[in-house]
Amino acid sequence: MSDQMKPCPLCKSPYGYALQEDVYACPECNHEWKPSEVKMEREEKGEAVLDSNQNPLQDGDTVVVIKNLPVKGAPKPIKSGTKVKNIRLVEGDHNISCKIPGFGAMALKSEFVRKA
Repeated sequence: MSDQMKPCPLCKSPYGYALQEDVYACPECNHEWKPSEVKMEREEKGEAVLDSNQNPLQDGDTVVVIKNLPVKGAPKPIKSGTKVKNIRLVEGDHNISCKIPGFGAMALKSEFVRKA
């Protein structure tokens, strides 16, 4: 179910749900949007997500973690040099959603990764 939920671009609520194939709605602010249009608006405004070397990132890119990152509740940090494949860009402070081998689903800040 969480794969179908998208954060609302207006109020940032993480509970946006699919109304139709490409239309989402927010239960908190009643905003309706198309994710493809939000992505185009972000690109038009120049709100590109940049890595630590100021290279633009896109959905599906492979990145490398540039420093050890502590994880709450985990006995060890994510090691520097860990390669993360098939990232997904999301709104918010932690703007990369990914799966890290040995840790599972994780949200990262783009300032702690570089494009591979």
